[in-house]
Amino acid sequence: MPSLRRLTQCFLLLIGILCLSACGHPAASSQAAHRTTITFWHGMTADHQTALTQLVNRFNRSQTRYRVVPVSQGNFGTLQQKITVAAKSDTLPTIAQTTYTNVPNYVQGHLVVPLDAYLGKRPFQDVVPVFRQSISYRGKSYAFPFSKSARILFYNRDLLKQQNVALPATWAALHQDGKRLKSQHIKALALDQSFLTELNDLTYQAGTPLITRGPRANLNTKQTRAATHVLWDMLQDRTATTAGNAGYGSTQFFAGKTLFYSGSSAAIPVMQASAPKGFHWGTTVEPRYHGRQGTSVSGNDIVLFKSASPAQRRGAAAFLHFLLQKKQTLQWAEKTGYLPLTTSACQDSRYQRYLARHPNARAAVRSLDFGFQDRAFQGYPQYFTAINQSLDRLTTTQTSPEQALPQLQQQVNAILRENRGA
Repeated sequence: MPSLRRLTQCFLLLIGILCLSACGHPAASSQAAHRTTITFWHGMTADHQTALTQLVNRFNRSQTRYRVVPVSQGNFGTLQQKITVAAKSDTLPTIAQTTYTNVPNYVQGHLVVPLDAYLGKRPFQDVVPVFRQSISYRGKSYAFPFSKSARILFYNRDLLKQQNVALPATWAALHQDGKRLKSQHIKALALDQSFLTELNDLTYQAGTPLITRGPRANLNTKQTRAATHVLWDMLQDRTATTAGNAGYGSTQFFAGKTLFYSGSSAAIPVMQASAPKGFHWGTTVEPRYHGRQGTSVSGNDIVLFKSASPAQRRGAAAFLHFLLQKKQTLQWAEKTGYLPLTTSACQDSRYQRYLARHPNARAAVRSLDFGFQDRAFQGYPQYFTAINQSLDRLTTTQTSPEQALPQLQQQVNAILRENRGA
């Protein structure tokens, strides 16, 4: 009998444990079901999308209050179009990637909210100084830096060695190399379809950025005309070439008859995957002009939409805090070729070891010391379209800078006047 009683007690105890376990599962499921969903629209594709998904999954596993759902919109062009459509139909996500130059128009349209109340000022103190240039608009923090890159020169190692060409310290030296090798059908420089980024660099180096405080356009100044001629003259004498409808100059560069290609550091993973077998290339910083260095920093930031609920805003802030952590920003940089977001991450011993193993990533990091970003203002998208159309005429017709720039100045002045009272 004692044995039977003990057996009965054990049986009842087992039943109790199973009941408690069964009761515990619905509670856990309920907790997961009540997570606040943070919808994140982005324009990442291929390996970049994979790296982003890994970051999101790590965040989702790190806590139980929020769940970030990444939604790819195919590419950045499509992403911006969908944001515009969603704004009209009140179906915006919680957060999205966008260029910070869209922020003024988003603020004017009452689409976004400042991040200050949710992130505070402290997290931005360690952000790389040049990235901080895009954070604020009218004294408030609207943009969170994320996928950032710098303009660099890619070079054909074997061709430089074969032709005894040194890395160019100046744009003039680059042009001279092209003139010297023209008879061998070797071009000095391959450019993307538009050379706006390179023109940005040149005018900044000349001390007269295309758009200055105000905003004020400096598109028909003596300095801008001279800077435009640096590139236009190379295109005219065929020491440089643009990609045309191909979009990116890497195609001409990989053909093996171009010394240099001016492109984004974000293209490094693509270049590694696309380079022909046996093609050896490296990277260096953009040349100087007027004795000054200056490199365009570009990429996409993250904005928080006004339609997000208070809980979603807190969740978005938690996710952005997570992205700024050293472990996350280093993983992002190493997986994608984008730059680490913080100064401490750039200086970290782990990243320094990464640079030692991947020397082609060094040029972009070096460029941060003299990097700059465009000034954001209402009407920037219209300005961007106008200047690219003007530069397209310079490359596809016999239009000269003296003919194109006065007209462009008038056009951009009208855009600025139209948006000044907006």
